[in-house]
Amino acid sequence: MIAVNRTHQVLSVVILCWVIILKTKRLLEITTILLNKGTITAKELAERFHVSTRTIYRDIDVLSLAGIPVYMNKGNGGGIHLLASYTLNRAFFSGQESENMLLAFKTLQATQHLALDAALEKMGALFKNLPNQDWVEVDFSPWASSLKEQNKFNEIKRAMLARNVISFDYVNGEGQRSSRLAEPEKLVFKNHAWYLIAFCRQRQEYRTFRISRLKRLKVLAETFEKKVLPSRKEQEGHSRQTLVRVKLHFKAQAINRLYDYFDDSFLVPNDDGSLTLEVEFPEGEWLYSYILSFGSLVEVVEPEYMRNIITERIRQALKIYEF
Repeated sequence: MIAVNRTHQVLSVVILCWVIILKTKRLLEITTILLNKGTITAKELAERFHVSTRTIYRDIDVLSLAGIPVYMNKGNGGGIHLLASYTLNRAFFSGQESENMLLAFKTLQATQHLALDAALEKMGALFKNLPNQDWVEVDFSPWASSLKEQNKFNEIKRAMLARNVISFDYVNGEGQRSSRLAEPEKLVFKNHAWYLIAFCRQRQEYRTFRISRLKRLKVLAETFEKKVLPSRKEQEGHSRQTLVRVKLHFKAQAINRLYDYFDDSFLVPNDDGSLTLEVEFPEGEWLYSYILSFGSLVEVVEPEYMRNIITERIRQALKIYEF
């Protein structure tokens, strides 16, 4: 009998602690909502937290007793609100630090992590006196992308965290299609694009995949054990791509695109306003396509064999339009 009573006592304490945790969490969220919205009705709060309006009224009493300047007005236009000048204590952060924190959260929010929406709501309340919280928007999806394309990043992230194998079709820099099974390990944002570092089951080695080229992505039920990622130096050492030094001459109209990818130190200005670029590129189909994408705004100066390849490709393109 004593053992049964002791069990009931322990269970009662556990339930009481759980109730206190839930109530404390609800009180903090109510304060956050009031800081952001200004005024809200007890009915709206009750529906949000799935409790009765009576419970909300008790919560407001608790907040008031705790020194939070919360008030209730009845009638049309009434509701629950905070004193207009009230904010949470944010003296620990400077204005610059507050803006930097908001930028970091908004950048992470672009990964479509739903839990960050609540965090951003709280951040907005904490730093409510910033002049503008909407000064930045980060979106990793390309223009005119479908919902499926927008969710791709989130699916890869989910697979990495849960250690799930993924399958996908991929088109490499040479235009070759293949189906892959891979163990996703790391996401990298570099040179205006997202890349996935994953252990490729077909090649039995780590490979880097450009996420925009991943198609028909599926997260499989199969899981994998974490391996030791090779260092950046090792990855570069194992690269099979040959680097070629290229000298390109660009007309002044191409400067906007050049600035998207190259630092000023790589671009030599000429007297006529044109620019000369000398840089090492991994040689492949993508490089020829990139050069041709500039049309008449670029001339290959060196190497000679690449100049001949571009010339021949232009001739082949012209044949399509000849009558």
